[in-house]
Amino acid sequence: MKIYFASDHAGFEMKNALAVYVRDELGHEIEDVGAREFDAGDDYPPIIAVAVRSLAQDLKEGRDAKAIILGGSGQGEAIVANRFTGVRAAVYYGGRPEIIKLSREHNDANVLSLGARFLSVDEAKKAVHEWLTTNPSKDERHMRRLSEIETIVQL
Repeated sequence: MKIYFASDHAGFEMKNALAVYVRDELGHEIEDVGAREFDAGDDYPPIIAVAVRSLAQDLKEGRDAKAIILGGSGQGEAIVANRFTGVRAAVYYGGRPEIIKLSREHNDANVLSLGARFLSVDEAKKAVHEWLTTNPSKDERHMRRLSEIETIVQL
C-alpha cells in the first residue's frame, strides 16, 4: 500500500521518523510530499493539500493508498484533508488509543492526522501501526453511514 506523508514545521521531525518506520519496518511504499526542509514560518494548508490531492486521485482510480499528515495539533491538517472528496481524516493527539482502531473500524478513515506537539515518536509509531493494521468493519450500519457521508451534498 502507498502511504503519503506531509507535515508543516511542527510535525517535520516526527514525519521524517514515521516515514522511515512505515517504509523500513512496516514495508509500505511511501511518498513524502513535504515539507522537505524545516521552515518555522511555513503554512500547512498547501503542504497537506499536496498529499491529500494525491491520495484522492489514487482512491478515484481504485488504488490502495492512505495518508499520514502531521501538525502541531493535527486539527487544522484534518480540516484541510476533509475538504477533498472521498477523504475521511481522523485526528489523534494522544489519550485513549482505541480511537485509532475505531477511526478505521467505524469510519474507514484513510487519513491519519497526528498532533506532533502532543505525542512522542514512540506513541506516534504505535498509533500508526494500529491504524495501518486495522480493517474497516463490514457491519451494515457502518457501511450505511459511510455511504451516507459520500452522498451528502456540500453547499
